[in-house]
Amino acid sequence: MAQEARIDVELTAQQEPSTEELAKLAGSVKPGVWFATPPRAARAEEREPEIWELRSARPYRREVATGTAAVYYAKGRKRLERPFIFADGFNYGPSDLPGLWEHFNTIYAKGKIGFLDQLLNAGIDVILVGFDLRHTYIQANAGVVISAIQRAISERHGDTPLIVGGVSMGGLITRYALAEMEHRKQDHQTETYLSWDSPHNGAWIPLVLQQMAYFFESIPTGQPGPKQAELIRSPAAQQLLWAWVEDAKYSGPVATSSEMRKQFLAELEEYGQFPARPRKLGVANGTGNGIGLDLPAGEVVFDVQNALLTLTATARFQPDKGEHQPIGEMKLLGQVRRGNTSYVPALDDAPGGTLNSFGLIADALKAKIPEEYRNSCFVPSVSAVALDYDPVKWNVKLDEKIESLPAEKSLLDEFKCNIVNSEHSQVTEPLVEWVLERLVG
Repeated sequence: MAQEARIDVELTAQQEPSTEELAKLAGSVKPGVWFATPPRAARAEEREPEIWELRSARPYRREVATGTAAVYYAKGRKRLERPFIFADGFNYGPSDLPGLWEHFNTIYAKGKIGFLDQLLNAGIDVILVGFDLRHTYIQANAGVVISAIQRAISERHGDTPLIVGGVSMGGLITRYALAEMEHRKQDHQTETYLSWDSPHNGAWIPLVLQQMAYFFESIPTGQPGPKQAELIRSPAAQQLLWAWVEDAKYSGPVATSSEMRKQFLAELEEYGQFPARPRKLGVANGTGNGIGLDLPAGEVVFDVQNALLTLTATARFQPDKGEHQPIGEMKLLGQVRRGNTSYVPALDDAPGGTLNSFGLIADALKAKIPEEYRNSCFVPSVSAVALDYDPVKWNVKLDEKIESLPAEKSLLDEFKCNIVNSEHSQVTEPLVEWVLERLVG
């Protein structure tokens, strides 16, 4: 019987610091939402996309999600004929569609034009779908995608089937949207589904960093706006992350600990996990050869303390299972949190698409960190290629040699891994060429 992955936190100094005491530490931590990636730089485009304002036709938990689509017609065309709907992913706040275009149309190899330009030249219309609240429920934003699909069908000239997919959580949103439409007997007219480094079985943000986001957000920053832990406590994060903690004091199970994730997984199961009709494709930014990052499990990543020792923070890479393994310590004006985990795998060094989680939090706390320790695994390759395993218990080898597995081990029809563990959602030559071969021929 598999042991339960859990976290245990040692608490000291239960009395909360006063407002006056906290004010003395103002400026000690970076303001704003932690883990949210900054907006992508977007160049001025000669072309002007058509803009669709989108609204879900049904609520989810009383929330009616809204969004926007940027529609780029294929070369030499002024109407929609062969739509490719591609959804934005996990982040805080509204989508940045110009930045999303720039990211996926970047020059990825010498002598090549951007991925999206190649699609347009091949006669494929590109529809980028963004959300007004990327951090809300996946099911709510799936309603926005359904509206985009229905509008694309109504405005399309001819009957060429759709291509639908997304990057990161956008792949989960579109997966859910298509499966929901099939469940409700709605014709999505989609021939191909594509996910780009999507965490089909869960993503990973180090537990010690989640704790720090909660623990230090009481320090005043002098700036209005959302707190540091807003992305971690959001519905999207709770549904996305395999391991999650609700606050800095939490002790207990961490694997699918949020009821929101349990509900999301239950709904996917009710809908058949994936849509049945489309050909299902997926790419992973991580390797498929079982080789991960060189990040020693349990090693100290950064250790920071202010001059008066009233604020300290130590973070370690996630240890590899075991019992009561230390992951870090935080101190704030006498309050101390020491965290340890049991039976949690060493996910930081797993093969997969990376995120600079440790680097971002070290910068926010003004801590020194080795350059090679800034990035760690965010979407394990075994998750991005939708290997058929329990997304709650994670009965899987993180260093599985995916490339040598038979096709039926994945819930996708075909997948492609990158040749190195690259940044999450990065556009690379092996992935682009593989996708183009299947979408364009």
